[in-house]
Amino acid sequence: MQLRYWIARSLFMESSCYRILFGAALRAWSLEKAIPSQLTMFTSTVRSALLALAASAVAVNAAQSISLKVTGPESVNTVEDLKVTTTITNTGDETVKLLNDPLSPLSQLPANTFKITGGSKGASPTFTGIKAKYVPKVAAAQQAYTVLAPGQSVDVAHDLSTTYSFSDSGEGSYSFEARNLFYVVDDSAKIATIQADVETHTARIAGKLAVSRPAPQRRATYNGCSSSQQSGLVSAASAAQSYAASALSYLTSHTSSTTRFTTWFGSYTSAHHSTVQSHFSNISGNNFAGNTYDCTCTDAGTYAYVFPDDFGHIYLCGAFWQAPNTGTDSRGGTLIHESSHFTANGGTDDHVYGQSGCKQLAISNSAQAIDNADSHEYFAENNPAQS
Repeated sequence: MQLRYWIARSLFMESSCYRILFGAALRAWSLEKAIPSQLTMFTSTVRSALLALAASAVAVNAAQSISLKVTGPESVNTVEDLKVTTTITNTGDETVKLLNDPLSPLSQLPANTFKITGGSKGASPTFTGIKAKYVPKVAAAQQAYTVLAPGQSVDVAHDLSTTYSFSDSGEGSYSFEARNLFYVVDDSAKIATIQADVETHTARIAGKLAVSRPAPQRRATYNGCSSSQQSGLVSAASAAQSYAASALSYLTSHTSSTTRFTTWFGSYTSAHHSTVQSHFSNISGNNFAGNTYDCTCTDAGTYAYVFPDDFGHIYLCGAFWQAPNTGTDSRGGTLIHESSHFTANGGTDDHVYGQSGCKQLAISNSAQAIDNADSHEYFAENNPAQS
């Protein structure tokens, strides 16, 4: 009884959690040296329990948090000078690994990373950048992430003239807020999301409000592609052509609810069926062998991307070359995904990535599912097969 009283009294005498736990553990160890041997087992048990509690307290206290700040010029007289920097800082007390998602401010790809509001007309600028295929678990396996220790920051430059046109929204003062959702990878390769605390930037834009992208050289089928990459693209184009034709045939012959349709596009309606069928009718009419393929992208975690209004021009990135020709997240399926982004084919978006996310989207928001590029890809790949 005296031993229990002494330990309890010691616990309440300390003012902080860590001093309580570690101090009590040390006292238990000291007592073990001084008390009779018959109590050694008891004090050893107490000491182990206290040390376990201390370790647990340290683990609970560890927290992940990041901040995100946008900086840049206060005013520009041409959109070509609209260059901003995002600073991502680890404000937590443990190291984080953040995926370089094309939509995140960690990537320099011209994706729709910023929410821009303001201007003399009270409208947002027109997005003119890319839409990409991206699978977080594949990117994690490729270690395509940024590692930040506690207190560490990284700066990423963004040229917004290649991504947004201010012609319709007009001159004026705009607020720039970067997308604050990040994928974080833990030591066991599990992926979760974290939201950053955001600090926006304001800038006034006048003068030239948009830049024109150079017209692609259609005479060149390949740009920066090795002979082995060209050979791989021939096979991928053939697979994509087959996927598109098969998907269209299925939709033409199945005009009521099926497991395959509802898995990827949600509750069946004739209107949703008509929308998806029109997309695949357009895609099936594409000549994948006649596309222009650009192999100069070096982003290891991204499969591919397109500029939606630049029909038939597809940029291939690192993850594409690691993918199988057919099957889930395949090369052929990637070409379906990217082709669905083209405005002429339906102009799908990237609401979610990955099979699991697409299945959940079909349940929660079928209107977005029929507008989601990965949903079209997985419907076409049909792996595992559904009827």
